[in-house]
Amino acid sequence: MVRVGPHWDVVRAPEALGGRALELLGGASGAVIADYNLMYCLIRPGSAQYWRRIRQVQTLGTGRVETSYIGVPPVDRTSGPYLHWRVPLGPGRYLTDADRLREALARAAVAELGIDEEADR
Repeated sequence: MVRVGPHWDVVRAPEALGGRALELLGGASGAVIADYNLMYCLIRPGSAQYWRRIRQVQTLGTGRVETSYIGVPPVDRTSGPYLHWRVPLGPGRYLTDADRLREALARAAVAELGIDEEADR
């Protein structure tokens, strides 16, 4: 388990929503950890601190009252339903741009859940 916050924050989403967001991001995604039906996108600390809420999406890390920890798989574990890298770490592939990720997740929520984020405030 690794503490979220000092080096990166995390955006957690269900696999269906996160997978759709990854499709929308294309090659612009940073590293992503998956564990059964959840995905964890690594982002710059504090970059999602003031996001408007997106249903089924949670931000963990900087600016939160509670301390969060997530499991981080070995670098070579890239498959499974269990803890693995959905998008492995690599040169230039560490953190996802938080603004682009939020836009992709908002669009994915409309497509996957049939909801408009404006109606979810």
